[in-house]
Amino acid sequence: MNPIVQISLDLTDINEAIETARIALEAGVDWLEAGTPLILAEGLHGVRALRKEFPDTPIVADLKTMDGGYLEAEMMAKAGATHVVVMARAHPETIKCVVKAGRDFGVKVMGDNMVFEDKAAASKMLEDLGCDYIVHHTGFDERNGIFADTGKMLSPLDDLDAVVNAVSIPVQAVGGLSIEQAISMPKRGAPLVVIGAPLAIDAHSFAVASNDLKTVLSEITRRIRE
Repeated sequence: MNPIVQISLDLTDINEAIETARIALEAGVDWLEAGTPLILAEGLHGVRALRKEFPDTPIVADLKTMDGGYLEAEMMAKAGATHVVVMARAHPETIKCVVKAGRDFGVKVMGDNMVFEDKAAASKMLEDLGCDYIVHHTGFDERNGIFADTGKMLSPLDDLDAVVNAVSIPVQAVGGLSIEQAISMPKRGAPLVVIGAPLAIDAHSFAVASNDLKTVLSEITRRIRE
């Protein structure tokens, strides 16, 4: 598939999220993500606000669903999300419920393999249970805590090849990537490229990280599509 660029709106203020989304779309970004901080701060209202402002743009709701899968997916679908995220660590029945809701309400399901020791096996399980995409994810606390303890920075690049080879659905790699690493993802078999913290959003303040975000995003999207 052709590369798709997604901005993760890991912000806590809906007005800032809308303004950031507008800049991102002008810079060539394809999908918007209501990141977990925005979901926590604004919930369904945030997704509805994004859908009202951007009626034709795919919106990923990063719910990180662990239980109550059908209801969570249904609520976000009705609020305007086109994609929802369920965790591989959830019970298989929860994953099935999210997938069923996705089929019932016309949304795609992204399965997140964060905190699985064998992320390739987790990704294959998610595909077998009906997920449409894999989010290959090294968590914020995970990578920073391990780095503080050992000096080794974990990265989704560590086992990306194994994940890509384990599944036949599109893969997205997330978690502390540099700009150069993010740009390289389509060539590594992960065509869904996420630009969020720390590339566009400061991972500690949950504010826009660059004073010239449009220029930064325009350059990233141009190079991804070269």
